[in-house]
Amino acid sequence: LAQRKGPIATLIAETGGQNAMIVDSSALPEQIVRDVVDSSFNSAGQRCSALRVLFLQEDIAPRVLEVLKGYMDELQIDDPGLLSTDVGPVIDAEAKAGLDQHILTMQKNGRLIHKIELPTHCSNGTYVSPAAFEIESLAELDKEHFGPLLHIIRYRAKDIDKVIDAINNTGYGLTLGIHSRIESFANYVTQRIRAGNAYVNRNMIGAVVGVQPFGGMGLSGTGPKAGGPHYLHRFATEKTLTVNTAAVGGNTSLLSLEQST
Repeated sequence: LAQRKGPIATLIAETGGQNAMIVDSSALPEQIVRDVVDSSFNSAGQRCSALRVLFLQEDIAPRVLEVLKGYMDELQIDDPGLLSTDVGPVIDAEAKAGLDQHILTMQKNGRLIHKIELPTHCSNGTYVSPAAFEIESLAELDKEHFGPLLHIIRYRAKDIDKVIDAINNTGYGLTLGIHSRIESFANYVTQRIRAGNAYVNRNMIGAVVGVQPFGGMGLSGTGPKAGGPHYLHRFATEKTLTVNTAAVGGNTSLLSLEQST
């Protein structure tokens, strides 16, 4: 935009991210799994706000992972035109190839927790099997994998600040999820995290632009949120006229004008 002739056009952008959810040991496993599955696999994971990395406190990890596997097995992969379908295809063959390659890499490294088998009638489309992997740190992910893939990192309660720092250090800041029944924990995380939208004890997807302000910060957005109070102001240029009334006499007042760009 800066290289175009004339004034630099106003840009309001919301991009992707490495969206995370932080879960502590006070959260309810069934509620966690419901919101994790919705956030990771709804729309085949093709939402900018979708959950990519789940930070799971180690105290409850075994139970949560057990419930997660069972819940994933209940998902129906099929034509999105059918009401019974939970997970449809990804956008194109190129996207499918990249996601399938990541799945193979994770499987070779012994990271696979669970993966849904594709129905035989979906083998010829651009369907990708929803899968969950366990990794050691965010550093293992070199980019956002835009599809129905979930990465899980276990953490110790005493390391919560390290978790928050790791998320902030990615440079992205679109959405963050928190699951906890301890209000002070949720408040602490939301105060320290650098993300445009934080969701507590719910899924991380489905904000309706124009109703619920949505947009990121850092590498995930330019600031003003679509549907928020500052959106239209971003498209206006302020023009201020100041007059020295002593020099011209009379009662000339100060003027402030806004013009559309």
